[in-house]
Amino acid sequence: MKEYVIDANNMDEKELNRTIKEQAVFHDKLIIDNPDSRHNICAGLTEDVSIEINGSVGYFVGTMVNEPKIHIKGNAGWFAGDNMTEGELIIEGTAGDGAGQGIYGGTVIVKGSTGSRTGEIMKGGTVIIGGNSGFMTGLLMMGGRLIILGDVTDDVGESIMRGTIYVLGDVKSLGKNAAMEKATLDDQKELKEILTEYGFEIADEDYVNFKKIVTIQ
Repeated sequence: MKEYVIDANNMDEKELNRTIKEQAVFHDKLIIDNPDSRHNICAGLTEDVSIEINGSVGYFVGTMVNEPKIHIKGNAGWFAGDNMTEGELIIEGTAGDGAGQGIYGGTVIVKGSTGSRTGEIMKGGTVIIGGNSGFMTGLLMMGGRLIILGDVTDDVGESIMRGTIYVLGDVKSLGKNAAMEKATLDDQKELKEILTEYGFEIADEDYVNFKKIVTIQ
């Protein structure tokens, strides 16, 4: 595997992203040191490349990407993975509002908690949150699968049109057009497969506790 290390220290956002795109053509893996919470890292990246970011990042990490696998060993700001079409974004820490906003495909994973409007207007793909999520989670959701392992606050699934939200913890309230039911055995099997794949450890007997939130028929 061809690796390349990028030291982001003293680089502005434009220089950093230009370097990422140039080196992604020639390498299988890029390692980014000293990201220092810069915004828009990996924006618009379309190479099938592995990106390891050693530290926290700012807004719009992985926005509008197609194919890369991005692993952040820290926290992220608002709108992580915004409008991803294909690929993978894993955040080891927490993320701000709008994680997974508008994604068409791929997978966005936040191991910790997120702010509000997680999975807002997502059209496809999968978003997994290992902790809690804030208000209007799944706002205007049009497709895909949103999985929350912790609690969710107010107005979950507000104006949801399609797609499914699964919550293992407590749901404070549902939004307009949202209905809650129990996860089926098929749902539980599907959840176990993907959660096990990404290293989430949940006891077999707990899968029955998942709530399933969908649009009112």
